[in-house]
Amino acid sequence: MTFGEQPAYLRVADDLRKKITAGELPPHTRLPSQARIREVYGVSDTVALEARKVLMAEGLVEGRSGSGTYVREQPEPGRLVRSGFRGPAGSTTPFRQEQADERMPGTWESNSGRDAADREIAERLAIAPGDEVMRTRYVFRSGGEATWLSTSWEPLAVTARTPVLLPEEGPLAGRGVVERMAAIGLVVDNVAEEVGARPGLAEETLALGGVPGHVVLVISRTFFAGGRPVETADVVTLADRYRASYRLPVR
Repeated sequence: MTFGEQPAYLRVADDLRKKITAGELPPHTRLPSQARIREVYGVSDTVALEARKVLMAEGLVEGRSGSGTYVREQPEPGRLVRSGFRGPAGSTTPFRQEQADERMPGTWESNSGRDAADREIAERLAIAPGDEVMRTRYVFRSGGEATWLSTSWEPLAVTARTPVLLPEEGPLAGRGVVERMAAIGLVVDNVAEEVGARPGLAEETLALGGVPGHVVLVISRTFFAGGRPVETADVVTLADRYRASYRLPVR
């Protein structure tokens, strides 16, 4: 293979990808069989199989048991606008900001429990590994479909024996970190976010309606009050559903 020349399976995958994006192979159309790919492109069974694997890993096609491989319908990416603006109460998460639009009604489920901070979470919360935290897991849904997953951690050194111990229970249930911390005398004055992408865990892609190998967008967010971390969270969605759009003040 000369410099710059693609392996045969990538050339086949590239041509099939172009047919999918051009609409020649529309959503729900069956992908040509392995035998047909071998015949049309003059390649081996191994090359045809690897090309199909590439398209599956990219989320362009999906296998249906006993039926074959079909082109997946691709969602129109939404814009995830992140800025310093503090919207209505409870709108600090991407999902709850989205729900400020009444045209996109949504629901969420949550469960909370005490946990011991692992090394990464302890570092993010400036506590010692093993210190107790309140861990809350969320599944956010739009139109009945899961669109976001989130796990948050709050140090019990901050919230224990207070009315805001449980984020989704009590007098300020669901009001968001800013209001809840204000109720116990802590002024949240800044938030740090890191945005990254990685292959989704099997349970994540299953919950979000993706396919194995689907890439997920991860927003790691930490709220601070006077320099003290009071909550950190990982917010996860399928990467092809949203594009992060940041608007930041210039000083």
